[in-house]
Amino acid sequence: MSGLYLHIPFCKQACSYCDFYFVTRQHQQQDFVHALVQEIRSKRDTKFTQDKIRTIYFGGGTPSLLSTDQLEQIIAAIDDTFSLEVEECTMELNPDDVSQNYLAAIHSMGITRASMGVQSFDEDLLRFMHRAHSREEALRCLELLAKTGFESFTVDLIYGNPNQSIEMLSKDIEKLLEFNPPHISAYSLTIEENTRLGKQVSLGRLQAPEDDFTAQHFEIVHQKLSEKGIHQYEVSNFAKPGFEAKHNSAYWSHKNYLGLGPSAHSFWWNDDRQSAERWNNKKDINAYLKSDWEEKSDLEILELHQLAEERVMLGLRTKKGVNPADLTQRYNFNLSERQKAYLQAKERDGMVEYNPDRIALTSTGLVIADLIILDLITA
Repeated sequence: MSGLYLHIPFCKQACSYCDFYFVTRQHQQQDFVHALVQEIRSKRDTKFTQDKIRTIYFGGGTPSLLSTDQLEQIIAAIDDTFSLEVEECTMELNPDDVSQNYLAAIHSMGITRASMGVQSFDEDLLRFMHRAHSREEALRCLELLAKTGFESFTVDLIYGNPNQSIEMLSKDIEKLLEFNPPHISAYSLTIEENTRLGKQVSLGRLQAPEDDFTAQHFEIVHQKLSEKGIHQYEVSNFAKPGFEAKHNSAYWSHKNYLGLGPSAHSFWWNDDRQSAERWNNKKDINAYLKSDWEEKSDLEILELHQLAEERVMLGLRTKKGVNPADLTQRYNFNLSERQKAYLQAKERDGMVEYNPDRIALTSTGLVIADLIILDLITA
């Protein structure tokens, strides 16, 4: 079983924190859809169509900028090309793009899970993040989700903004919880170098949030969501039982996935299961429109020892953790004595659960997951 990721690169404007590949030239949309359909059909009778497709994810960019007719063209090409046993089909949406008719239409064509980029209900924070939507549009969109049959949906929330008080964050969470979301992705604001915020920091116009400030925000997020039965299952993801994201979970457990569209990433095991390949399409829509997707960009051949370390890093970002026996069987990887000693020490500190069947970070450990994982890998 594998997954499909489709990168829809169009955005109305650049969010101040975003370093993903996107374009704002909306006149290229139909040409892009035609090229994407061609790329999809080019995979017919290849190794990528031998697996059953279990999950599909429309990401971006802003997929909700596409019309329902354009989405139907893409979905028809997927249906004609791949062998489908779809358990989850997710589409990212921005609140300012959708109407009740639009939501009803995409639901009827097979989108089972909506991913709503709300980020905040605070107008000042929305302006700071340079979001295209308003508070009222976010509230209206969440109301519409309930009316159009989306039992499974997720809402994105960003915390750790400069000048965002605990009270502001608490109000955001409390307002969001009024809509009874089954899944929330809560991200700490990250200031990337080549973004609007990154330039402001480099010019001294903005100070990046301190770690203690961000940690306080995370504690509020964790506490308030846990009280409502929405539990952390990955560093940035919280869900009610049974509503965890299947597509993203496949990334963390090294399942095959094929990325389609400009800048989309792919991961695929080789037939001998002794190595895997990772690559991405070029970050260039003009090249993409000329059908320049045949050559893999930034191709990596990953050997088992690299995959094992990556599996540990990805797995320990989740509450499920990793199984030592699985690491041995699947990757021919065994923990060194120094790594075992490190895990035992972190277990005594209350950061890690460590036994022969499972290595996992506790809720406390997940707060500093990146540090613990780096120390473990380099021990």
